[in-house]
Amino acid sequence: MHPPELVIRGRRVVTENWVGPASLHITRGYISSISILEDVPAGAELIDAGPEEIVMPGLVDTHVHVNEPGRTDWEGFETATHAAAAGGVTTIVDMPLNSIPATTNLEGFETKLAAAHGKLSVDVAFWGGVVPGNTNELAKLWEAGVVGFKCFLIHSGVDEFPNVGESDLRAAMPELARLGALLIVHAEVPGPVETACCHLAGNESSISYQTFLRSRPREAENQAVNLMIRLSRDTECRIHVVHHSSADALPALRTAKKFGLPITVETCPHYLHFAAEDIPDGATEFKCCPPIRESENREKLWQALDDGTIDFVVSDHSPCPPDMKLRQEGDFIGAWGGISSLQLRLPVIWTEAIARGFTIEQLTEWLCAGPARQIGLSNLKGSLKPGADADIVIWNPDREFKVESSMIQHRHKLTPYDGETLRGVVEKTFVRGHLVYDGGEFFSDHLGRVTLRPKH
Repeated sequence: MHPPELVIRGRRVVTENWVGPASLHITRGYISSISILEDVPAGAELIDAGPEEIVMPGLVDTHVHVNEPGRTDWEGFETATHAAAAGGVTTIVDMPLNSIPATTNLEGFETKLAAAHGKLSVDVAFWGGVVPGNTNELAKLWEAGVVGFKCFLIHSGVDEFPNVGESDLRAAMPELARLGALLIVHAEVPGPVETACCHLAGNESSISYQTFLRSRPREAENQAVNLMIRLSRDTECRIHVVHHSSADALPALRTAKKFGLPITVETCPHYLHFAAEDIPDGATEFKCCPPIRESENREKLWQALDDGTIDFVVSDHSPCPPDMKLRQEGDFIGAWGGISSLQLRLPVIWTEAIARGFTIEQLTEWLCAGPARQIGLSNLKGSLKPGADADIVIWNPDREFKVESSMIQHRHKLTPYDGETLRGVVEKTFVRGHLVYDGGEFFSDHLGRVTLRPKH
């Protein structure tokens, strides 16, 4: 079903080439043309954004843990895609772990596709997984339409998705290079974490964030990044470092990119917004791995975004039932590590970006175009241009709001952003020309599509 012909008009439209007055002409779910004229074809619906509103490509979030099937009590396709739409996100990519079965073979992928059917408010693509011994499954998953493959260098937190070592990677990465597939990596190695945990004093309290921070040292990330740089050089496999946190590893990544290695990097809103010094004792909603680090580390991540060492920002939305956060006990060591933020990425990053003098164009690159390019969908997603899907968000960059649990659309409401004052309010979200979210209300339910890797 296609929406009626539509024109979305605004004074601050972020097209592929400029920001300014424009009319987006939408036909059969695609942007058919862009003009600066005021013409509206006969019979077309007109939506006129206000003078303060920004009309921007729908956000693309390539790091989302939906957890369905198998752990749907943690999240699920219906609630996750509602939260996405409320946050101006029109495409998400689901991670291959935390669901049962994991997406590490064709059967697991087919089970996940069946679970998603009829539940999507936005478009959803999928990562496959690299685990010990599944190299023979990678080509099957690639042909079935996953957009790339995820691995962990340290325990993933769930037994269904074991981590890999260097020998496993030396088996899998040549096959991924042959396929032309991207490998995305949770880049922490176990050694420094095990050493740090052994050296924690017996009297150190598990309710202290600083105790947890010492248990996940920067060196775990630094060594992992150096390993992946070396393996990328040896195998010519494309590498992407997920949820990067350690500023100490940025010089190595900067050098690797300078010399043309096929390496990209993401970071997340929590690393760019919070600082370790400010996290209260027992506030386990802040726990994630790698951890939120110090304010000086945060500012170096912002510098790396500015100079292109870090390519873009995604949520790493990793929810769980609240009791797994052990909030009552305040136990940082035992609590599940993961932060729920799928709905809030736009206002969190805009709040911090505008305070540092960054532009709407940079924001669009980090939240829309960069992630779309990573998964090979930049012809359809992440930018406003003729021929692209009419995935659009209209939002007010000047309005502030206070995060309250009642406004959160994902299944569980516990989030470290609760009570934060943020800038930037999402007003309308369109997926392929369909209005799916408008000022707190949802429309056109379940019109999101499963999005498979385009075969060129």
